Amino acid sequence: MLLPTRHDINPGTRVAIVQKQDQRTGKLTQGTVRDILTKSPTHPHGIKVRLETGEIGRVQMIV
Repeated sequence: MLLPTRHDINPGTRVAIVQKQDQRTGKLTQGTVRDILTKSPTHPHGIKVRLETGEIGRVQMIV
């Protein structure tokens, strides 16, 4: 599965993230991006973002 790059994600984008505690199960959380936390253009596990709800995780897909 190809993960979205930093270029694909902007504040306000609806995404599905995997949070740190859900990495083993792969449970996804959907939300709207508030901040992009990863500085590099790509990351092997997904770009880390903060959602409007304050949850932090790595983007697995754009919804």
